[in-house]
Amino acid sequence: MIEAEQRKEILKRERSTIYLHGEPLLGSYYTEEEIEVVVKTIRASMDPAVGFGFMTEEIYNFEREFADFCGVEHCISINGAGTGLDMAMMALDLEPGDEVIVPAINFKAAALSVIGQGGKVVWCDVDERTFQADPEDVERRITPRTRAIYPVHMNGLSAPMDELLDIAERHPHPKHGALKVIGDAARACGGRYKDTRIGKKGWMTVFSFHTQKNMTTLGEGGAVVTDDGELAKRLKALRQFGGGYTWGTNYKMTKVQAAVGSVQVRRLAEMVESRHRLAHQRHKLLEGVPELTLPYEPPDCWHSFYLYTCLVPEDWAGEKRGRMMEIMKEEYGVGCTIANPPQYIQVPYLREMTPGQDLPRSNKLAERLFCVSIHPRMTTEHNEYICAALIEAIKRLS
Repeated sequence: MIEAEQRKEILKRERSTIYLHGEPLLGSYYTEEEIEVVVKTIRASMDPAVGFGFMTEEIYNFEREFADFCGVEHCISINGAGTGLDMAMMALDLEPGDEVIVPAINFKAAALSVIGQGGKVVWCDVDERTFQADPEDVERRITPRTRAIYPVHMNGLSAPMDELLDIAERHPHPKHGALKVIGDAARACGGRYKDTRIGKKGWMTVFSFHTQKNMTTLGEGGAVVTDDGELAKRLKALRQFGGGYTWGTNYKMTKVQAAVGSVQVRRLAEMVESRHRLAHQRHKLLEGVPELTLPYEPPDCWHSFYLYTCLVPEDWAGEKRGRMMEIMKEEYGVGCTIANPPQYIQVPYLREMTPGQDLPRSNKLAERLFCVSIHPRMTTEHNEYICAALIEAIKRLS
Protein backbone atom coordinates (compact mmCIF):
# COMPACT_ATOMS: atom_id res chain seq x y z
CA MET A 1 0.00 0.00 0.00
CA ILE A 2 1.18 3.54 -0.73
CA GLU A 3 2.15 5.22 2.53
CA ALA A 4 0.45 8.43 3.74
CA GLU A 5 3.26 10.88 2.97
CA GLN A 6 3.79 9.41 -0.47
CA ARG A 7 0.05 9.60 -1.18
CA LYS A 8 0.08 13.28 -0.26
CA GLU A 9 2.84 14.01 -2.76
CA ILE A 10 1.26 11.93 -5.52
CA LEU A 11 -2.12 13.64 -5.16
CA LYS A 12 -0.54 17.10 -5.14
CA ARG A 13 1.45 16.28 -8.27
CA GLU A 14 -1.34 14.94 -10.45
CA ARG A 15 -4.72 16.38 -9.41
CA SER A 16 -4.91 19.37 -11.73
CA THR A 17 -3.86 17.56 -14.89
CA ILE A 18 -6.28 14.63 -15.35
CA TYR A 19 -9.88 13.55 -15.37
CA LEU A 20 -10.43 9.83 -15.72
CA HIS A 21 -13.75 8.30 -16.70
CA GLY A 22 -14.82 5.09 -14.98
CA GLU A 23 -15.12 3.48 -18.42
CA PRO A 24 -13.09 5.62 -20.84
CA LEU A 25 -14.92 6.67 -24.00
CA LEU A 26 -12.05 5.42 -26.16
CA GLY A 27 -10.85 2.08 -24.88
CA SER A 28 -7.96 1.57 -27.27
CA TYR A 29 -5.83 4.29 -28.89
CA TYR A 30 -5.05 5.27 -32.43
CA THR A 31 -1.74 6.04 -34.10
CA GLU A 32 -1.00 7.85 -37.34
CA GLU A 33 -1.29 4.49 -39.10
CA GLU A 34 -5.04 4.29 -38.44
CA ILE A 35 -5.51 7.87 -39.66
CA GLU A 36 -3.48 7.22 -42.78
CA VAL A 37 -5.33 4.02 -43.65
CA VAL A 38 -8.70 5.82 -43.32
CA VAL A 39 -7.58 8.53 -45.75
CA LYS A 40 -6.05 6.00 -48.13
CA THR A 41 -9.20 3.84 -48.16
CA ILE A 42 -11.49 6.83 -48.74
CA ARG A 43 -9.32 8.12 -51.58
CA ALA A 44 -9.25 4.68 -53.20
CA SER A 45 -13.05 4.55 -53.05
CA MET A 46 -13.71 7.85 -54.85
CA ASP A 47 -13.77 6.28 -58.31
CA PRO A 48 -17.43 5.64 -59.29
CA ALA A 49 -16.34 2.25 -60.57
CA VAL A 50 -14.99 1.35 -57.12
CA GLY A 51 -17.01 3.08 -54.40
CA PHE A 52 -17.09 1.62 -50.93
CA GLY A 53 -18.19 -1.75 -52.21
CA PHE A 54 -20.06 -4.59 -50.52
CA MET A 55 -17.68 -7.32 -49.39
CA THR A 56 -14.26 -5.92 -50.15
CA GLU A 57 -10.62 -6.92 -49.94
CA GLU A 58 -10.26 -4.83 -46.76
CA ILE A 59 -13.07 -6.76 -45.09
CA TYR A 60 -11.75 -10.17 -46.13
CA ASN A 61 -8.24 -9.23 -44.98
CA PHE A 62 -9.48 -8.11 -41.59
CA GLU A 63 -11.52 -11.28 -41.12
CA ARG A 64 -8.50 -13.48 -41.86
CA GLU A 65 -6.32 -11.46 -39.50
CA PHE A 66 -8.79 -11.51 -36.64
CA ALA A 67 -9.49 -15.24 -37.11
CA ASP A 68 -5.74 -15.90 -36.98
CA PHE A 69 -5.43 -13.79 -33.84
CA CYS A 70 -8.15 -15.83 -32.09
CA GLY A 71 -6.85 -19.13 -33.46
CA VAL A 72 -10.10 -20.02 -35.23
CA GLU A 73 -11.14 -20.99 -38.75
CA HIS A 74 -13.80 -18.38 -39.38
CA CYS A 75 -14.44 -14.72 -38.60
CA ILE A 76 -17.62 -12.95 -39.68
CA SER A 77 -17.26 -9.18 -39.37
CA ILE A 78 -20.42 -7.27 -38.50
CA ASN A 79 -21.65 -3.80 -37.58
CA GLY A 80 -21.77 -4.35 -33.81
CA ALA A 81 -21.69 -6.94 -31.04
CA GLY A 82 -25.42 -6.51 -30.38
CA THR A 83 -26.00 -7.65 -33.93
CA GLY A 84 -23.70 -10.63 -33.35
CA LEU A 85 -25.58 -11.68 -30.24
CA ASP A 86 -28.87 -11.49 -32.16
CA MET A 87 -27.35 -13.62 -34.92
CA ALA A 88 -26.18 -16.18 -32.37
CA MET A 89 -29.74 -16.59 -31.10
CA MET A 90 -31.10 -16.73 -34.66
CA ALA A 91 -28.71 -19.61 -35.35
CA LEU A 92 -30.25 -21.57 -32.45
CA ASP A 93 -33.71 -21.57 -34.11
CA LEU A 94 -35.36 -21.11 -30.71
CA GLU A 95 -38.88 -22.40 -30.23
CA PRO A 96 -41.44 -21.01 -27.75
CA GLY A 97 -40.41 -22.00 -24.21
CA ASP A 98 -36.79 -22.70 -25.08
CA GLU A 99 -34.44 -21.51 -22.35
CA VAL A 100 -31.00 -19.91 -22.43
CA ILE A 101 -28.94 -19.54 -19.25
CA VAL A 102 -27.52 -16.01 -18.89
CA PRO A 103 -25.42 -14.54 -16.03
CA ALA A 104 -27.36 -11.91 -14.09
CA ILE A 105 -24.21 -9.82 -13.48
CA ASN A 106 -23.97 -8.71 -17.08
CA PHE A 107 -24.73 -6.07 -19.70
CA LYS A 108 -28.28 -6.16 -21.07
CA ALA A 109 -27.44 -7.14 -24.67
CA ALA A 110 -27.17 -10.91 -24.22
CA ALA A 111 -30.50 -11.23 -22.43
CA LEU A 112 -32.19 -8.95 -24.96
CA SER A 113 -30.95 -11.14 -27.80
CA VAL A 114 -32.59 -14.21 -26.23
CA ILE A 115 -35.90 -12.43 -25.76
CA GLY A 116 -35.69 -10.95 -29.25
CA GLN A 117 -35.72 -14.44 -30.74
CA GLY A 118 -38.57 -15.69 -28.59
CA GLY A 119 -36.50 -17.51 -25.98
CA LYS A 120 -36.74 -17.47 -22.21
CA VAL A 121 -33.89 -16.01 -20.17
CA VAL A 122 -32.89 -18.08 -17.13
CA TRP A 123 -30.61 -15.99 -14.92
CA CYS A 124 -27.63 -17.58 -13.17
CA ASP A 125 -25.20 -16.42 -10.50
CA VAL A 126 -21.54 -15.64 -11.03
CA ASP A 127 -18.47 -16.64 -9.07
CA GLU A 128 -17.71 -13.91 -6.50
CA ARG A 129 -13.99 -13.90 -7.31
CA THR A 130 -14.06 -13.96 -11.10
CA PHE A 131 -17.52 -12.50 -11.92
CA GLN A 132 -17.90 -15.31 -14.48
CA ALA A 133 -20.86 -17.70 -14.76
CA ASP A 134 -20.69 -20.15 -11.83
CA PRO A 135 -20.67 -23.66 -13.34
CA GLU A 136 -22.40 -25.21 -10.32
CA ASP A 137 -25.21 -22.69 -10.48
CA VAL A 138 -25.50 -23.09 -14.25
CA GLU A 139 -25.87 -26.84 -13.87
CA ARG A 140 -28.60 -26.42 -11.24
CA ARG A 141 -30.66 -24.32 -13.64
CA ILE A 142 -30.67 -26.70 -16.61
CA THR A 143 -34.05 -28.16 -17.58
CA PRO A 144 -35.26 -30.23 -20.56
CA ARG A 145 -36.01 -26.87 -22.26
CA THR A 146 -32.46 -25.52 -22.00
CA ARG A 147 -30.91 -24.88 -25.40
CA ALA A 148 -27.76 -22.92 -24.61
CA ILE A 149 -25.38 -21.58 -21.97
CA TYR A 150 -24.48 -17.96 -22.67
CA PRO A 151 -21.42 -16.94 -20.61
CA VAL A 152 -20.04 -13.42 -20.76
CA HIS A 153 -16.26 -13.09 -20.49
CA MET A 154 -16.93 -10.44 -17.91
CA ASN A 155 -14.79 -7.30 -17.76
CA GLY A 156 -11.88 -8.87 -19.62
CA LEU A 157 -11.48 -12.30 -17.98
CA SER A 158 -12.41 -15.61 -19.61
CA ALA A 159 -15.38 -17.60 -18.41
CA PRO A 160 -14.56 -21.19 -17.29
CA MET A 161 -15.23 -22.56 -20.75
CA ASP A 162 -14.08 -26.17 -20.30
CA GLU A 163 -16.34 -26.62 -17.27
CA LEU A 164 -19.30 -25.11 -19.11
CA LEU A 165 -18.66 -27.22 -22.21
CA ASP A 166 -18.53 -30.33 -20.04
CA ILE A 167 -21.88 -29.42 -18.48
CA ALA A 168 -23.31 -28.82 -21.95
CA GLU A 169 -22.26 -32.31 -23.06
CA ARG A 170 -23.62 -34.00 -19.93
CA HIS A 171 -27.05 -32.38 -20.19
CA PRO A 172 -28.11 -32.70 -23.84
CA HIS A 173 -31.37 -31.30 -25.10
CA PRO A 174 -33.76 -34.16 -25.92
CA LYS A 175 -34.12 -33.01 -29.53
CA HIS A 176 -31.05 -30.91 -30.37
CA GLY A 177 -28.33 -32.77 -28.48
CA ALA A 178 -25.49 -31.13 -26.56
CA LEU A 179 -26.26 -27.63 -25.37
CA LYS A 180 -24.55 -24.82 -27.24
CA VAL A 181 -22.07 -22.67 -25.34
CA ILE A 182 -21.95 -19.19 -26.84
CA GLY A 183 -19.41 -16.66 -25.57
CA ASP A 184 -20.05 -12.94 -25.22
CA ALA A 185 -16.53 -11.49 -25.39
CA ALA A 186 -17.54 -7.86 -25.98
CA ARG A 187 -15.25 -6.79 -23.12
CA ALA A 188 -12.56 -9.44 -23.41
CA CYS A 189 -10.86 -9.07 -26.76
CA GLY A 190 -7.24 -10.19 -26.43
CA GLY A 191 -7.60 -12.20 -23.24
CA ARG A 192 -6.46 -15.80 -22.89
CA TYR A 193 -7.91 -19.02 -21.50
CA LYS A 194 -5.48 -21.90 -20.83
CA ASP A 195 -3.48 -22.28 -24.06
CA THR A 196 -5.97 -20.43 -26.27
CA ARG A 197 -7.16 -16.93 -26.98
CA ILE A 198 -10.66 -16.05 -25.88
CA GLY A 199 -12.80 -16.98 -28.87
CA LYS A 200 -11.45 -20.45 -29.49
CA LYS A 201 -13.72 -22.31 -27.06
CA GLY A 202 -17.44 -22.69 -27.59
CA TRP A 203 -19.80 -22.91 -30.56
CA MET A 204 -19.17 -19.26 -31.37
CA THR A 205 -17.92 -16.11 -29.67
CA VAL A 206 -19.11 -12.55 -30.24
CA PHE A 207 -16.73 -9.57 -30.02
CA SER A 208 -17.34 -5.83 -29.86
CA PHE A 209 -15.25 -3.12 -31.48
CA HIS A 210 -17.32 -0.33 -29.93
CA THR A 211 -15.48 2.87 -29.05
CA GLN A 212 -14.97 1.83 -25.39
CA LYS A 213 -13.59 -1.63 -26.09
CA ASN A 214 -10.06 -3.05 -26.17
CA MET A 215 -9.92 -2.34 -29.90
CA THR A 216 -12.30 -0.23 -31.94
CA THR A 217 -13.24 0.18 -35.59
CA LEU A 218 -14.20 3.86 -35.75
CA GLY A 219 -16.61 3.64 -32.84
CA GLU A 220 -18.77 0.68 -33.83
CA GLY A 221 -18.28 -2.80 -35.26
CA GLY A 222 -17.92 -6.37 -34.14
CA ALA A 223 -17.20 -9.93 -35.17
CA VAL A 224 -18.34 -13.51 -34.59
CA VAL A 225 -15.70 -16.25 -34.62
CA THR A 226 -16.18 -20.00 -34.86
CA ASP A 227 -14.61 -23.25 -36.02
CA ASP A 228 -17.97 -24.52 -37.33
CA GLY A 229 -18.02 -24.16 -41.11
CA GLU A 230 -21.77 -24.62 -41.49
CA LEU A 231 -22.45 -22.06 -38.79
CA ALA A 232 -20.09 -19.59 -40.46
CA LYS A 233 -21.94 -20.04 -43.75
CA ARG A 234 -25.25 -19.31 -42.09
CA LEU A 235 -23.94 -16.25 -40.25
CA LYS A 236 -22.52 -14.84 -43.48
CA ALA A 237 -25.93 -15.28 -45.10
CA LEU A 238 -27.67 -13.55 -42.19
CA ARG A 239 -25.48 -10.45 -42.50
CA GLN A 240 -26.03 -10.12 -46.28
CA PHE A 241 -29.76 -10.43 -46.98
CA GLY A 242 -29.83 -14.20 -46.63
CA GLY A 243 -27.36 -15.02 -49.39
CA GLY A 244 -30.27 -15.88 -51.67
CA TYR A 245 -31.46 -18.98 -49.81
CA THR A 246 -32.69 -17.80 -46.40
CA TRP A 247 -33.81 -14.73 -44.49
CA GLY A 248 -31.20 -12.09 -43.80
CA THR A 249 -30.58 -8.38 -43.65
CA ASN A 250 -27.66 -5.95 -43.71
CA TYR A 251 -25.32 -6.43 -40.74
CA LYS A 252 -22.05 -5.69 -42.55
CA MET A 253 -19.02 -3.77 -41.37
CA THR A 254 -17.82 -1.04 -43.71
CA LYS A 255 -14.68 -1.17 -45.80
CA VAL A 256 -13.09 1.78 -43.92
CA GLN A 257 -13.85 0.18 -40.54
CA ALA A 258 -12.23 -3.05 -41.69
CA ALA A 259 -9.11 -1.22 -42.86
CA VAL A 260 -8.81 0.37 -39.41
CA GLY A 261 -9.54 -3.01 -37.82
CA SER A 262 -6.54 -4.54 -39.56
CA VAL A 263 -4.30 -1.93 -37.96
CA GLN A 264 -5.94 -2.29 -34.55
CA VAL A 265 -5.72 -6.09 -34.47
CA ARG A 266 -2.00 -5.92 -35.24
CA ARG A 267 -1.62 -3.68 -32.19
CA LEU A 268 -4.16 -5.46 -29.98
CA ALA A 269 -1.66 -7.60 -28.07
CA GLU A 270 0.40 -4.50 -27.28
CA MET A 271 -2.65 -2.58 -26.04
CA VAL A 272 -3.89 -5.42 -23.87
CA GLU A 273 -0.41 -6.08 -22.51
CA SER A 274 -0.37 -2.46 -21.37
CA ARG A 275 -3.68 -2.98 -19.52
CA HIS A 276 -2.33 -6.14 -17.92
CA ARG A 277 0.89 -4.44 -16.81
CA LEU A 278 -0.98 -1.49 -15.30
CA ALA A 279 -3.38 -3.80 -13.47
CA HIS A 280 -0.58 -5.81 -11.90
CA GLN A 281 1.22 -2.62 -10.94
CA ARG A 282 -2.04 -1.48 -9.35
CA HIS A 283 -2.33 -4.74 -7.41
CA LYS A 284 0.95 -3.88 -5.68
CA LEU A 285 -0.01 -0.25 -5.04
CA LEU A 286 -3.29 -1.33 -3.38
CA GLU A 287 -2.00 -4.45 -1.67
CA GLY A 288 -2.87 -4.53 2.01
CA VAL A 289 -5.88 -2.18 1.91
CA PRO A 290 -8.21 -4.21 4.16
CA GLU A 291 -11.42 -2.75 2.75
CA LEU A 292 -10.62 -3.83 -0.83
CA THR A 293 -10.86 -7.19 -2.56
CA LEU A 294 -8.77 -6.80 -5.72
CA PRO A 295 -9.42 -8.47 -9.09
CA TYR A 296 -8.68 -12.19 -9.24
CA GLU A 297 -6.81 -13.73 -12.17
CA PRO A 298 -7.01 -17.55 -12.19
CA PRO A 299 -3.71 -19.28 -12.98
CA ASP A 300 -5.13 -20.73 -16.21
CA CYS A 301 -6.25 -17.31 -17.53
CA TRP A 302 -4.67 -14.11 -18.78
CA HIS A 303 -6.95 -11.19 -17.91
CA SER A 304 -7.29 -8.38 -20.47
CA PHE A 305 -8.45 -5.98 -17.71
CA TYR A 306 -11.04 -4.15 -19.77
CA LEU A 307 -12.25 -3.05 -16.35
CA TYR A 308 -10.47 -3.23 -13.00
CA THR A 309 -13.20 -4.76 -10.83
CA CYS A 310 -12.98 -4.58 -7.03
CA LEU A 311 -15.22 -5.37 -4.08
CA VAL A 312 -15.85 -3.43 -0.89
CA PRO A 313 -16.71 -5.28 2.37
CA GLU A 314 -20.26 -6.46 2.95
CA ASP A 315 -20.86 -3.72 5.53
CA TRP A 316 -19.90 -1.12 2.90
CA ALA A 317 -22.42 -2.43 0.36
CA GLY A 318 -24.67 0.10 -1.30
CA GLU A 319 -24.62 3.54 0.30
CA LYS A 320 -21.06 3.53 1.66
CA ARG A 321 -19.69 2.23 -1.64
CA GLY A 322 -21.62 4.99 -3.39
CA ARG A 323 -20.14 7.64 -1.12
CA MET A 324 -16.64 6.34 -1.84
CA MET A 325 -17.28 6.63 -5.58
CA GLU A 326 -18.57 10.19 -5.11
CA ILE A 327 -15.42 11.20 -3.25
CA MET A 328 -13.29 9.70 -6.00
CA LYS A 329 -15.10 11.70 -8.68
CA GLU A 330 -15.75 15.00 -6.93
CA GLU A 331 -12.52 15.42 -5.02
CA TYR A 332 -9.98 13.52 -7.09
CA GLY A 333 -11.37 13.53 -10.63
CA VAL A 334 -11.35 9.75 -10.91
CA GLY A 335 -14.43 8.04 -12.27
CA CYS A 336 -15.64 4.64 -11.11
CA THR A 337 -18.45 2.58 -12.59
CA ILE A 338 -20.64 -0.32 -11.45
CA ALA A 339 -20.36 -2.97 -14.13
CA ASN A 340 -22.87 -4.44 -13.80
CA PRO A 341 -25.85 -4.86 -11.49
CA PRO A 342 -28.17 -7.80 -12.14
CA GLN A 343 -29.98 -6.86 -15.32
CA TYR A 344 -33.41 -7.74 -13.95
CA ILE A 345 -32.79 -4.91 -11.45
CA GLN A 346 -31.18 -2.39 -13.78
CA VAL A 347 -33.42 -2.83 -16.86
CA PRO A 348 -37.20 -2.61 -16.25
CA TYR A 349 -37.98 -4.44 -19.50
CA LEU A 350 -35.83 -7.41 -18.49
CA ARG A 351 -37.48 -7.49 -15.07
CA GLU A 352 -40.85 -7.61 -16.82
CA MET A 353 -39.70 -10.39 -19.15
CA THR A 354 -38.21 -12.58 -16.39
CA PRO A 355 -40.92 -12.48 -13.70
CA GLY A 356 -40.30 -14.35 -10.47
CA GLN A 357 -36.54 -14.63 -10.98
CA ASP A 358 -34.47 -13.08 -8.20
CA LEU A 359 -30.92 -14.06 -7.25
CA PRO A 360 -30.06 -12.87 -3.72
CA ARG A 361 -26.41 -13.81 -4.16
CA SER A 362 -26.07 -11.67 -7.28
CA ASN A 363 -28.01 -8.83 -5.66
CA LYS A 364 -25.60 -8.73 -2.72
CA LEU A 365 -22.53 -8.97 -4.93
CA ALA A 366 -23.72 -6.08 -7.10
CA GLU A 367 -23.99 -3.85 -4.03
CA ARG A 368 -20.27 -4.39 -3.37
CA LEU A 369 -18.62 -4.25 -6.78
CA PHE A 370 -17.14 -1.21 -8.48
CA CYS A 371 -14.66 -0.69 -11.32
CA VAL A 372 -11.84 1.85 -11.19
CA SER A 373 -10.73 3.65 -14.34
CA ILE A 374 -8.05 1.91 -16.43
CA HIS A 375 -6.75 2.57 -19.94
CA PRO A 376 -3.73 1.31 -21.92
CA ARG A 377 -2.32 4.84 -22.33
CA MET A 378 -2.23 5.53 -18.60
CA THR A 379 1.20 6.30 -17.24
CA THR A 380 2.72 4.96 -14.06
CA GLU A 381 2.04 8.39 -12.56
CA HIS A 382 -1.66 8.19 -13.48
CA ASN A 383 -1.86 4.74 -11.95
CA GLU A 384 -0.22 5.91 -8.74
CA TYR A 385 -2.62 8.85 -8.57
CA ILE A 386 -5.69 6.64 -8.95
CA CYS A 387 -4.48 4.29 -6.23
CA ALA A 388 -3.55 7.12 -3.88
CA ALA A 389 -6.99 8.68 -4.38
CA LEU A 390 -8.74 5.38 -3.75
CA ILE A 391 -6.80 4.73 -0.56
CA GLU A 392 -7.52 8.27 0.68
CA ALA A 393 -11.26 7.92 -0.02
CA ILE A 394 -11.34 4.60 1.82
CA LYS A 395 -9.33 5.92 4.78
CA ARG A 396 -11.73 8.81 5.18
CA LEU A 397 -14.78 6.54 5.21
CA SER A 398 -13.10 4.08 7.54
